[in-house]
Amino acid sequence: MTYGETLQYMYERLPMFQRIGSAAYKANLDNTIAICKLLKNPEKKFKSVHIAGTNGKGSTSHYLASILQSAGYKVGLYTSPHLKDFRERIRINGKKIPKKNVLEFVARYKDKFEKIEPSFFEMTVGLAFDYFANEKVDIAIIETGLGGRLDSTNVIKPLVSVITNISLDHQNLLGNTIAEIAIEKAGIIKAKTPIVIGEKDETTSAIFIKKAKQLSAPIHFSEDSYSAKNLIHLEGKKMLLQMDIYNKKGLVFKNLKTELLGLYQQKNIPAVLQTIDILRLKKITLLDKHIRSGIATVISKTGLLGRWQVLNKKPLVVCDTAHNEAGIRLVLAQLSNVPHKKLHIVFGMVNDKDGSKILSLLPKNAFYYFCKAAIPRALNQDELKQQAQKYNLRGNSYKSVAEAYKKALGNASQNDVVFVGGSTFTVAEVV
Repeated sequence: MTYGETLQYMYERLPMFQRIGSAAYKANLDNTIAICKLLKNPEKKFKSVHIAGTNGKGSTSHYLASILQSAGYKVGLYTSPHLKDFRERIRINGKKIPKKNVLEFVARYKDKFEKIEPSFFEMTVGLAFDYFANEKVDIAIIETGLGGRLDSTNVIKPLVSVITNISLDHQNLLGNTIAEIAIEKAGIIKAKTPIVIGEKDETTSAIFIKKAKQLSAPIHFSEDSYSAKNLIHLEGKKMLLQMDIYNKKGLVFKNLKTELLGLYQQKNIPAVLQTIDILRLKKITLLDKHIRSGIATVISKTGLLGRWQVLNKKPLVVCDTAHNEAGIRLVLAQLSNVPHKKLHIVFGMVNDKDGSKILSLLPKNAFYYFCKAAIPRALNQDELKQQAQKYNLRGNSYKSVAEAYKKALGNASQNDVVFVGGSTFTVAEVV
């Protein structure tokens, strides 16, 4: 098979959550364990950090990878979903896995995998672990795909685990309450392995503390150790977000800069710094200059896309992959602080989520370009428009993201703002 045929096989023959939704979700680790056994347990051949959470786990994963790269380590990074290229999911020091490695892996194991009947995600996890082991990475940052307890990545024995936060998302698979979802995410906590919690909440904190105590796992709430203050955007050849970082003793990082421009990064960076503290105790050499450099060059070093990403300056065009209530709230808060004459929103959603809460949050003074991303899970644009009208959101519907985006750009003046979001897949078609 060619590389293109190999990808087509993976997308069409293996159930893929991003494309078809819950039908691709496997509620156990049996297939992953079978795949790892077939591959001679590559997950045991490298150090790792495991990251779960509803929002922020992608940014946190990329920050950690970038900092470790700045310190000279050979760093594997596994994340999902991808935006433009499947190979974004599997990187070493920011470089995507070569096409030949994907092709050879599928060709070598295809027949044996078909007996296991894995999902797309399960096979991709096997590919990542095999690649990291063969390339002898010093450490790998492993992001969960969905949940935690039953996520395919949850076969590793990490140096430290991280749960960024908990909010409502994927309720049809993870539970209908914050507590139920927290229990699923808490499944990544391992015996005697430090766990970092990014955000404190009365309900979830009790669940995490109980689980950590059962497993004798040291638990660290990053909010108790670090806080980010004085956030400002810097204008120059490239835009940067700058902040001051404090711990209990006072200022620890003055004017810490990051390429990620979302104000919600003030929630992610304390968790990153808490995790770095633990890695230092695990004899991973990380100096303050590595932290500064890694955070300042996270996009350059890792290729992260779609987090409050500025696509154009006049008019200002921003996209963000936030796709659940908590994430959208943070994005809208930042959007409301951006000076503009008119606000144009290119918006698409998936069809297996209750979009009512998100639609109820959206600004009524904006003009909307409702659209349908090019995946089976995407919600029909006319249906989305009808749902939005219940919340007094006005706009037109378009059959594709490209058509909606082109129309928004054509209608926007230099003093307007165009925002693209609603789902990862909407953003993927404009970045």
